[in-house]
Amino acid sequence: MASTIRPIVLGVIWRGDALLVFEGRDELKDETFYRPLGGGIEFGEVSQDALKREFVEELAADVTVGERIGVLENVYVWRGRRGHEIAFMFDAEFTDPGMYAKPEFKILDDDATARWVDFADFRDGRKILYPRGLTELLSPEQ
Repeated sequence: MASTIRPIVLGVIWRGDALLVFEGRDELKDETFYRPLGGGIEFGEVSQDALKREFVEELAADVTVGERIGVLENVYVWRGRRGHEIAFMFDAEFTDPGMYAKPEFKILDDDATARWVDFADFRDGRKILYPRGLTELLSPEQ
């Protein structure tokens, strides 16, 4: 299998001081981690459209895509396999205000759950937020 760099887009959605993230687990590293929702950008698709599509696929929810926060390069090992992503990070908001009242969401196209996590848990190192550099990008002092 050829090594490739995967372009992805992730949406940063806030509820007060909490960030909407899915919880992942790497048993080989004995690590629980969190990441904003989103996914791969398809050939010919602009990142904002990919983010809207991903939220429909993952939560059956529409989002409004705001400003691009930044771009992060993520070289990682997950479950023993190397990966390399270029992640476009965007502010986003649910178009349905009722989505903010839900405590957690079942991801429709994966065996994962998304939930609101207090950003202080990432900033203080109690929980791991990927991609690397996102905590610093979202910290107000940056």
